[in-house]
Amino acid sequence: MTRAPPPGQRDRAMKTRKKSDLPEKLCAQCARPFTWRRKWARDWPSVRYCSERCRRLARRGAAPALPATRPR
Repeated sequence: MTRAPPPGQRDRAMKTRKKSDLPEKLCAQCARPFTWRRKWARDWPSVRYCSERCRRLARRGAAPALPATRPR
C-alpha cells in the first residue's frame, strides 16, 4: 500500500517550474532583463523596474541607461 505525500510536498511538486519557463521583462530604467517573482504575482502587468534602486532612480528623473553594448 502506498501513502500519499503530505499536503505541502504534493503542492510544491505540482507548482515547481524552471526559471527559464518564467515570464521575463526589460527594466524601464536599466534595460536589463528580469524574471517573474512570486511576490509580483498579483501585479505582474504593472511591474516596470527590476529593483528598488531602479524605481528610485526613475522617480528622481535620472536618464534611463542605454542598452549595454560590448566594446570592440
